[in-house]
Amino acid sequence: MDMLCIYRVKPGKEDEFKQFLGKHWPTLHKAGLATDQPAKVSLGRTKEGSTAFIETFQWSDESSPGVAHQTPEVMAVWEPMGALTTHMEFMNVTPVRL
Repeated sequence: MDMLCIYRVKPGKEDEFKQFLGKHWPTLHKAGLATDQPAKVSLGRTKEGSTAFIETFQWSDESSPGVAHQTPEVMAVWEPMGALTTHMEFMNVTPVRL
């Protein structure tokens, strides 16, 4: 299951957020919640000039998101990430062949 995450980071908090984002996939992977395919991360700027990090990764299976919410190691990354953002958006995505 592919996941697309968009994190809109508070001004001035980009470097701090990036440190937690760097721990995100490794923590999920170590807990068996993400596949062996490493996360891909991009940096974006909104038309208003705010910073957004875009992350894509693959959950191990459909139960992984729920288990993640009950995993202390994951929550130790997610909670500070949330505090450093103004908005987060999450989408399950499926590749499309054109």
